[in-house]
Amino acid sequence: MQARELSERGNHMSIEKVREYFKTKGIDGRIQEFEISSATVTLAAKALHCEESRIAKTLSFHVGEKVILIVAAGDTKIDNAKYKAQFGTKAKMLSFDEAESLVGHAVGGICPFAVNEGVEVYLDISLKRFATVFPACGSSNSAIELSPQELEKYSGYVEWIDVCKIL
Repeated sequence: MQARELSERGNHMSIEKVREYFKTKGIDGRIQEFEISSATVTLAAKALHCEESRIAKTLSFHVGEKVILIVAAGDTKIDNAKYKAQFGTKAKMLSFDEAESLVGHAVGGICPFAVNEGVEVYLDISLKRFATVFPACGSSNSAIELSPQELEKYSGYVEWIDVCKIL
């Protein structure tokens, strides 16, 4: 099988894992799937017809032996000083190849739902500006609209943190 086919199969399995998780919460019908890619903030905003800032991007990092996810507004980037103050180490993102095996979702569909055991989820306060935001659902062409309170509830987050700066 070619890498693209494997990636697409992983993409499909990943969204199904999220769909099953959301089914247990009674919100699987809220998942939106698109004919076009939503793998980047810009593409997701186009697919959803919303501003890029409302895309809840999920970034993946190594913190020592742990893997963490930080969900942040689409118009932000990691502030290295704030990150180091929060986690006691420099930001070290997972590589493209590590993401799927360590998180449970491939790059382009990484989300804070139905992740691998032991992965910790943090929510950046940049998301609190919005009534609703749009995180991915495990594939590069999906999203769900959630309030920050719903994001807390369904992501199994550890805590709200302040590690980003608005671009």
